Amino acid sequence: MTPPVAASAAARTRFDDTTTETPAAAAADADAQAPAPSGLPGNGDDDPDERTAAHRAAQGRTHAASSPTGARFTRPGGMFSSLRVRNYRYYFAGQVVSNTGTWMQRIAQDWLVLSLTGSPLAVGITTAMQFLPMLLLGLFGGVLADRMPKRRLLIYTQGAMGLLAAGLAVLTVGGVVTPYYVYGFALLLGLVTVVDNPTRQAFVSEMVGPKDLANAVSLNAANFQTARLVGPAVAGLLIAAVGSGWAFAVNALSFAAVIGGLLAMRESELRPTEPIAREKGQLKEGLRYVKERPELLWPMVLAGFIGTFGFNFPTLLSGFAYDTFKVGAGEYGLLNTAMAVGSLTGALLAARRGAPRLRRLVGAALGFGALEVVAAFAPDYWTFALLLMMIGVFGLSFNTSVNSALQLATDPAMRGRVMGLLVLVFTGGTPIGAPVVGWVTASYGPRPGLLACGLVSALAAGVVGLVLARSADLRVRFDLHPGRGGRMVAFVPRTAAAGKVGLATAC
Repeated sequence: MTPPVAASAAARTRFDDTTTETPAAAAADADAQAPAPSGLPGNGDDDPDERTAAHRAAQGRTHAASSPTGARFTRPGGMFSSLRVRNYRYYFAGQVVSNTGTWMQRIAQDWLVLSLTGSPLAVGITTAMQFLPMLLLGLFGGVLADRMPKRRLLIYTQGAMGLLAAGLAVLTVGGVVTPYYVYGFALLLGLVTVVDNPTRQAFVSEMVGPKDLANAVSLNAANFQTARLVGPAVAGLLIAAVGSGWAFAVNALSFAAVIGGLLAMRESELRPTEPIAREKGQLKEGLRYVKERPELLWPMVLAGFIGTFGFNFPTLLSGFAYDTFKVGAGEYGLLNTAMAVGSLTGALLAARRGAPRLRRLVGAALGFGALEVVAAFAPDYWTFALLLMMIGVFGLSFNTSVNSALQLATDPAMRGRVMGLLVLVFTGGTPIGAPVVGWVTASYGPRPGLLACGLVSALAAGVVGLVLARSADLRVRFDLHPGRGGRMVAFVPRTAAAGKVGLATAC
């Protein structure tokens, strides 16, 4: 098994190319250039003609850009470069089917509860039951992801999700379903998701290795957003034709595609992380690990603010559609479509870029918040829809950047716990932020509600950006005449040259 390059987590993510390389980064560079065992997909793809990093360097196809962990990366191999890895292709194909089924179930579940109760509050309760386990138990899911082989654990969790969908289908088609059954199934699904989500996030690096990790994370997001466009439409047709129960049945069958892809993988081509032994204090160890590393802690804090306050569109979009612009259900659905199209575009654009940088992460969050502020003052429906597309682009760019940046900066033995914490702060904050945003929207209107979300997101991005720059001993440089290839705003070392470090210390 090739030692994962990402193990050198001590090397801090850089804001600018001028940051000095650390000894850990140099060691990781040496590891990255060592010949890899034949047949492993870590250096690019699983093609028989795969070459080592040293051979590619001899042909002039490498560059000196470093990953957040200091590992040397080749230039991005294209928008779909990670699909060259056979195991990831199987995983991706299974997710195409499963994500579509998941979106079908979401729509069918909400429609079923609404038809049984006639109450939007009941729909909200169902959503809360599904997200509450993540808020309460999200960290424990990350611990389990580190303790067990991730591929095997995913087979278990995906199978459990399929069985839950099948059970709900049987009750619904049989005509015996009640709202309380739906609440119970939503809670059980949330409990399984607590383990499944961080395991899926951490498993990506075991399939593609660090070089293609950012691309694979972006393609996963594009996969999910494509299903977001297709799944609800298919669910609507299926519900109208045969009822909600058959949408649950189709979703149950869709999990067979994921499980089949996992079983068909070549285990010899994976880069599995050795599971950790069960010991006391592993949860606290994960929290301490993040706390002691600014390159993990502050992006996590920013993700918490963005997830809790920035992503509250179900509440806000309905308010804009019905109260602000006075449009019907069709136009309301179009707003969600515009958001999904923007998110898909953002995911595909992110797939073309290489290793994530913290400045890109902070910039995406700042742009996301600023666009929400602008959208709050949109004069008409179509301007608002266009701004939603742009918000989707920046929101998905932030999402993929924070995911891949944290994974690359984390020691493999800690990756499950770190991703569990990310899922907790990013999605677990929904039960907290949604009522607050809902109260502001109900009391003052949708425009102030969206304005507040944008201001919180933009302010959090600005503060976290400055804190990260200070932690890395960088300063912001403004240049009104940057010249060709320069930047008007850039992060640079506080000392202009290495020779002045001693003088600065002496002063």
